[in-house]
Amino acid sequence: MPEPKPSMNARRSMSALRGIWSYMAGYRRLLAVVVGLVVLSSALSLLGPYLIGYAIDHELAGGDRSGLVRMVILLAVVYALGSVSAIAQNTLMIGIAQKTVASIRGALFRRLLELPIAFFARRQQGDILSRLTNDIDSISQTLNTSIIQLSSSLLTFAGMLGLMVWLSPVLTLLTLIIVPLVYVGMRWITARTGRLFKEQQARVGELNGFMAETLSGQRIITVYSREQQAIEQFRERNEQYKQSAYWAQTYSGFISKFMIVLNNLSFAIIAAAGGLLALHGQVTIGVIVTFTEYARQFARPLNDLAIQFNTVLSAVAGAERVFETIAEEAETDGRDARGVPSMRGEIRFSRVSFSYSGEGSPVLADIDFRIAEGETVALVGQTGAGKSTIVQLLCRFYDADEGAILIDGQDIRSLRRNELRRQLGFVLQEAFLFEGTIRDNIRYGSPDASDEEVERAAAMANAHGFIAKLPDGYDTQVSYDRTRISEGQKQLIAIARVMLLNPAILILDEATSSVDTVTEIHIQDALSKLMRGRTSIVIAHRLNTIRQADQIIVLHQGRIAEKGPHAALLGKRGYYYDLHHAKQPG
Repeated sequence: MPEPKPSMNARRSMSALRGIWSYMAGYRRLLAVVVGLVVLSSALSLLGPYLIGYAIDHELAGGDRSGLVRMVILLAVVYALGSVSAIAQNTLMIGIAQKTVASIRGALFRRLLELPIAFFARRQQGDILSRLTNDIDSISQTLNTSIIQLSSSLLTFAGMLGLMVWLSPVLTLLTLIIVPLVYVGMRWITARTGRLFKEQQARVGELNGFMAETLSGQRIITVYSREQQAIEQFRERNEQYKQSAYWAQTYSGFISKFMIVLNNLSFAIIAAAGGLLALHGQVTIGVIVTFTEYARQFARPLNDLAIQFNTVLSAVAGAERVFETIAEEAETDGRDARGVPSMRGEIRFSRVSFSYSGEGSPVLADIDFRIAEGETVALVGQTGAGKSTIVQLLCRFYDADEGAILIDGQDIRSLRRNELRRQLGFVLQEAFLFEGTIRDNIRYGSPDASDEEVERAAAMANAHGFIAKLPDGYDTQVSYDRTRISEGQKQLIAIARVMLLNPAILILDEATSSVDTVTEIHIQDALSKLMRGRTSIVIAHRLNTIRQADQIIVLHQGRIAEKGPHAALLGKRGYYYDLHHAKQPG
């Protein structure tokens, strides 16, 4: 018969454990020291009860007071050394664990920054954050304590069993009665806890995703008075997480109770059998005392093994999610990818078709157009027509399924992504500001720019005036979601950022859609300066913002319906004419 192959879950678990070890392997010497200290502390913990029994049978039974004093001193030294070695091993292991976890967290964060946009489109933000926090924390807790506990428990159990056999094979056999019970009980419990801990990790990821989404959209929830619906949705997800956590912890909690019962049973057996053997002179009182102490401790290593095994299961469930993400294929360039020293800005879409899933109905079909160097082109069409998809393909967030996209005659798939994207400047509907100063935010795309260059870019973007009036000027602290700077001012800062970057190609996504009239004038003036001499692509939602475009490309259901300048398209009285008049007030 062929050997049964390990299940997919088992392979994933082993892969996760190997992943953790790959990050710990650099600390082999420290781990060897920890193992040595674990061996020492385990040996000392076994030596204590043996010395107590020896003292009873020899010093105490023989009335040797000086010998008894020496034995007490020796016991004090043994227990003191045991405590010191335990403290040392814990301290060293915590250091190793934290360094390992920091490396794993860093690798996960780096991988997230290297992954294609498609990865984030498939997952909730909160679930990704849960992998960076909850799942990493479960690994940390296990490395901090479980490795030492597992090693110590195994050594203690093996050493204790050897000493018990040496002292009394009969009492040892009676003590081992509980081992089959432990095996059966633990197998029944862990068969359930492994699955439940994985479900618990998945549920907490879903809950975090929902909370992140809700907090991000809190204003919308308030405006539409959907608080109660959000509460109900949270309650449902919270209940699912509670149930999975409840059963995982409940089954896990059976372990300690189960082991206490077995421990008491073992103690009762040893006490009764030991008393009978002592009456027949087969064992001494000291051996019985030592044995009862060992019997009391016999279940403890098994208990620790069981508890730590469940902790490891929880960590493995988290590690699977972490290393699953680290194993995701990063966004890479081919070996023959070329650099992009400079660009003129001529763009050509040649018979481009694309589908996000790679199959089914395409989002874009047979898209073919040319944008000359320095030309301004507007993309218009209803929501879902494919305007943003064209930009995402141009940026190589995705690659076309069919056809080719060329810039200055070069297929962009032959260019290095990072260098390509540095030639593209974005001004989006919602300006994104990072935690830091206004100066840092303007300098974001050009970290080597001088303060003078930053301020010159801000002046060109019509932002210098309001920045200079702020209490700390360019050193004013701002962030994306906690700042009193208005949306229009944020937009001007974003324009200044692009001014400083000085890209060959500019992409505008209705940059004035959410500002007042006065601010819109400032933004339009700044954009006019920014667009001067550059190839510009404008994603238009309000048609009155694109009258001056050199060319308008009208998209409908992923295809080009019409293209041409504003007046010519109106004269055709076709799709653009209907769209234009439908957008006009009155």
